[in-house]
Amino acid sequence: MSRKNKGSAAQDGLTQLGRAVALPASPDEATLEYAANPHIDIDFLVRFTAPEFTCLCPITGQPDFAHLVIDYVPGARIVESKSLKLFLGSFRNHAGFHEATTITIAKRILDSIVPKWLRIGGYWYPRGGMPIDVFWQTGKLPAGVWVPDQGVAPYRGRG
Repeated sequence: MSRKNKGSAAQDGLTQLGRAVALPASPDEATLEYAANPHIDIDFLVRFTAPEFTCLCPITGQPDFAHLVIDYVPGARIVESKSLKLFLGSFRNHAGFHEATTITIAKRILDSIVPKWLRIGGYWYPRGGMPIDVFWQTGKLPAGVWVPDQGVAPYRGRG
């Protein structure tokens, strides 16, 4: 898989922020950009929530929906949020199983910014009547970092 991780620690190296940018046709074409961590001297948590994530079922081609929660403790870099939105949006016409899609997203972020710690929760809406939730994290959380609950209730159907 192609891993485009363009970007620069300097603000002026960002190619998507503040510009009109088309949605990438696929995750492989998407570029995750980053900026320098403005508080490299302390450990803190960054959370991105994507409650309307969409991709395609690799078998039926029908849309799949998930609520993603991405938590990370930055190292030298932080994810530039517009590039993350474009990267996540690039999955709209991409087919992938829930497990593969969730882990692919986490690995791209990991490769791009090399965080001290990363966790992803993929809360997928039912496919075939069964929700499939996918969770993954890297190593141990740095000491002293507060991580709130991801706040996504288990699927309960209509009731």
